Amino acid sequence: MAPIPGSGLAKGLAVTLRTMTRKTVTEQYPDAQPDLPPRTRGVIGLFEENCTVCMLCARECPDWCIYIDSHKETVPPAAPGGRERSRNVLDRFAIDFSLCMYCGICIEVCPFDALFWSPEFEYAETDIHELTHERDKLREWMWTVPAPPALDPAAEEPKEIAAAHKTAEKLAAAQAAAQAEPTDSQGGES
Repeated sequence: MAPIPGSGLAKGLAVTLRTMTRKTVTEQYPDAQPDLPPRTRGVIGLFEENCTVCMLCARECPDWCIYIDSHKETVPPAAPGGRERSRNVLDRFAIDFSLCMYCGICIEVCPFDALFWSPEFEYAETDIHELTHERDKLREWMWTVPAPPALDPAAEEPKEIAAAHKTAEKLAAAQAAAQAEPTDSQGGES
């Protein structure tokens, strides 16, 4: 069936008329904080304890706006006769938000969950050079990160948790068997 000439224009005018009849709502922003959607992308928060300085976030960033500096420290052996290990220690972690395009690649590639989206959005500066925020400021934003949404009750249990439950059950069964053996052997000796 061929479209009626002018039907597109009529639909457009209908949308305009509907919009014109609605009451406008003004957000009183500085006085009243806006209600942001739960997945709002504000700034990136850093959970420093999880960062292993693997540099994946800096390498994958298309804007090259993440700056990381580190040094190596020698860790003594865990057991006597073992060898010393070296580990990276984070010296500097900074993000230049004047370059960042908020794509979230750095958060997605982080294998240790050190980076998170924070809904914080009030970080304007008067000088563009002050938009490079160091790890102290990124850590402050970490505490504004909302809790993850609850899992679907009908969903499968994550593989990691299922494996941990199996291991715990095996250990409990082994401990129960170990506790039962001495009582059996004591009863047989008397």
